[in-house]
Amino acid sequence: MKTKYAMVFICIVALVIIEKESNILSRVSDKLIQRQAPQPPLDYSNITQNGSPSLSEEQEEEELDDVGTYSFSGGRKHILLVATTRTGSSFVGELFNQHGEDMFYLFEPLWHVELMLPTATKSNNGTVLSGIYRDVLQGLFLCDFSLLEKYIAPPPKDHVTPAFFRRESSLSLCEESVCSPVVKFVFERFHCKTRRCGPLNLTLATDSCLSKQHHAVKTVRVNQLDTLQPLVEDRRLDVRIIQLVRDPRAILASRMVAFSSKYQIWKTWAQDGQLPEDDEEVKRFKANCDQIRMSAEVGLSQPRWLRRRYMLVRYEDIARYPMQKAEEMYRFTGIPFSPQVREWILRNTQTMQEDSGIFSTQKNSSEQAEKLRFSIPFTLAQVVQRVCGPTMELFGYRFVDDEKTLMNKSISLLEEKLFL
Repeated sequence: MKTKYAMVFICIVALVIIEKESNILSRVSDKLIQRQAPQPPLDYSNITQNGSPSLSEEQEEEELDDVGTYSFSGGRKHILLVATTRTGSSFVGELFNQHGEDMFYLFEPLWHVELMLPTATKSNNGTVLSGIYRDVLQGLFLCDFSLLEKYIAPPPKDHVTPAFFRRESSLSLCEESVCSPVVKFVFERFHCKTRRCGPLNLTLATDSCLSKQHHAVKTVRVNQLDTLQPLVEDRRLDVRIIQLVRDPRAILASRMVAFSSKYQIWKTWAQDGQLPEDDEEVKRFKANCDQIRMSAEVGLSQPRWLRRRYMLVRYEDIARYPMQKAEEMYRFTGIPFSPQVREWILRNTQTMQEDSGIFSTQKNSSEQAEKLRFSIPFTLAQVVQRVCGPTMELFGYRFVDDEKTLMNKSISLLEEKLFL
């Protein structure tokens, strides 16, 4: 009997030993296989939002590279420059338009959307409008013009349109591969200046877009940064947002020159010494200031979805130090700073007065920094300071208490401020 129990015990011990040896061999084998054939990194470039894996915070941190950027899209970057009118956004957009042959740049494509949507939608439902803007931008970053086509008037025929807004402001849309033959008796208002082309063929534009390493869009029509979260989180894209801001007093002064008829009422107020802060025009200007500030507050708070993907830049800093700020923006985007951009900056920031028009991208950079402070009446500067006070404080713009200070060139209205 004792012999029987002993045999059973020995069998059990033997099985345990065999199992342990098997596990050890398995682990050793796995390590050898890993050394001989390392696993390739996962390719996330084709994973859509709906099909993307859910990552823990630790896993997401591991997915960040050494400069804190996601690398799911094979190095392709998608730059969104957001601003408001008369902030110098056309000039700053050129810093990306001039990058070279591997950049696909679009100038204000959302103009078509704003033009076509009913006034009621634009006035009463900002969330719906922002959602449409976001979806169109998403399509454009993916080189899909189909959604934008729905807003182009007259509707494109076979994806060909003579009505694409400011086509000539995009080098990509005027390059040889996108330049279709000229069509007689077809007028294209925004025709290319560098070569004679026919109406824009959006199929050719799509092909050009797909062939480019990086994509950039400039827009003054996105004023709610938080609505862009789905766009930024789309794993097919690697979005970087640059928000351009400017002293609200300079914005008003510039608009009064550029849109003189629309802003005639402001001139009347300045002449009469009135300060009608309850007027609809003033309320609209205040709302614009508030939207800019709230978007910046979202970006500067660095929520997880915007971490290392948002940069705030003041136009005045770019005007004072164009080369330095351009290099900083490129470093932020992860795109090499090209010799073409450097050349363009040197060529276009020392322009003489007569060459620099209202809508020109050629500016005497040092003059532009605080030039418009001298063209706004003090009474209007006071109104702006009252309705846009929190915005000015956030961006580091100094207040003035009298006209003498406003006109004193030796007193800067710009605080030295670093936006992280």
